[in-house]
Amino acid sequence: METTQQAAAVIGSGFGGLAAAIRLQARGYRTTIFEMRDQPGGRAYVYRDKGFTYDAGPTIITAPFLIDELFELTGRKSADYLQMVPCDPFYRIVFHDGTVFDYNGDPAAMREQVRRLSPGDVEGYETLVSRTKEIFQRAFIELADQPFSRFTDMLKVAPDLIRLRSHESVYAMAARHVKNDKLRQILSFHPLLVGGHPYASSSIYAMIQFLERKWGVHFVMGGTGALVRGLVRLFEEMGGTIRLNARVEEIEIEAGRVRGLRLADGTRHAARVVVSNGDVANTYRKLVAPRFRKKWTDRRLARMRYSMGLFVMYFGTSRTYPELAHHTIYLTRRYKPLLDEIFYGRNLARDFSLYLHAPTRTDPSLAPPGHECFYVLSPVPHLDADIDWEKEKERYGEAILEELEDKLIPGLRSHLVSKLIMTPADFETELDAYKGSGFQFEPVLWQSAWFRPHNVSEDVEGLYFSGAGTHPGAGVPGVLSSAKVLDRVVPDPAALAVG
Repeated sequence: METTQQAAAVIGSGFGGLAAAIRLQARGYRTTIFEMRDQPGGRAYVYRDKGFTYDAGPTIITAPFLIDELFELTGRKSADYLQMVPCDPFYRIVFHDGTVFDYNGDPAAMREQVRRLSPGDVEGYETLVSRTKEIFQRAFIELADQPFSRFTDMLKVAPDLIRLRSHESVYAMAARHVKNDKLRQILSFHPLLVGGHPYASSSIYAMIQFLERKWGVHFVMGGTGALVRGLVRLFEEMGGTIRLNARVEEIEIEAGRVRGLRLADGTRHAARVVVSNGDVANTYRKLVAPRFRKKWTDRRLARMRYSMGLFVMYFGTSRTYPELAHHTIYLTRRYKPLLDEIFYGRNLARDFSLYLHAPTRTDPSLAPPGHECFYVLSPVPHLDADIDWEKEKERYGEAILEELEDKLIPGLRSHLVSKLIMTPADFETELDAYKGSGFQFEPVLWQSAWFRPHNVSEDVEGLYFSGAGTHPGAGVPGVLSSAKVLDRVVPDPAALAVG
């Protein structure tokens, strides 16, 4: 085994892993990323079929300054590597009865749409915006890149959590300010973007609304895969190494401290610092021997609450639909009952709310000329539910296509020329997601900040975490911020003792 005290290994090349690796490399570590799949990106994988380019995972970029910062570490500019363009509206929200609400960052336009939908709720809406700004300032600006490694870190912010009513759910917060049912849904769906139930996720997650309002919602030309390629290029120009088809079998530990990695092909790689950007539960369960885990035992991990699963269908059509927005959220008649079935049920619901992404509305190069490229996501139960996805996926996918054709995309099925499907079962096998969860741990208050698995392993010295399963949580801003936390907790390479 090759040895060097300045070697760092990063498991996984999702956005959190790429950001962590870039930051480690900038600090003087000799950094290698080990990616189990055949291309970088983790959940931001790219599928190609019949001339269509499908982004598998994240589809929007918020807080783009977090990406800019990675390039600025070495005096570079993100604009030399990729092109980000704003989306307007951020989302078009379409209700089952045809009501449409274009959600964007223009305060006057938003106020006017609220007035049209529910004139009596304008004042309450404005108050809610002020509340989300206050939460955003404390929870994101001041705390998102701060470690919560000690319980005293949590105690310091406890008064603010009480003052900000963090015990209240995002939906309860919205309902306290506005009375219209549709407006309550519009102002409470955001936790779903990070794996949370709007009726259970802490109102702290309402900060997402103001984060979008402040920096906008963006799309990377060429798709999210172009962002991955830009970050990989940056990392390699800095001297970093990325290894594909390199599945890690074990984090090697000696006397309670990381010594390196053993890969599936039997090769071993020394590292004094290991950052896992993979699924936190499966990192502990599969890569760290039980004798080294006093806190994060298999039993404790099994008892944690996990986010919903995701059914994702990528499809292409032989015609375009210029009337569509880049992002559409379709909300069915049932809101809370459907959410409860998704998060707590054992069976697959017969109706669904959908997130539709139409990237060719912004970048036609992602499909053949005259064609349209789509990604539709339906939240579903994770793998603890009694669902046989091999039997259900085609039926469920066909039902979604029928609903899309009826509500949003006329003539869809007669123009369908490409289709790929991912279910929670695929998330488990392809992405090594525990229980097939889409976002790892559910973002409830008692699984946030200090209560979440820490960025610094509580069990193994020299093991660290980035990504959706650690602080601050899921979503592109969350995983990029987790890499910033590591700058504060991973020692400088010169500080590591030899041995």
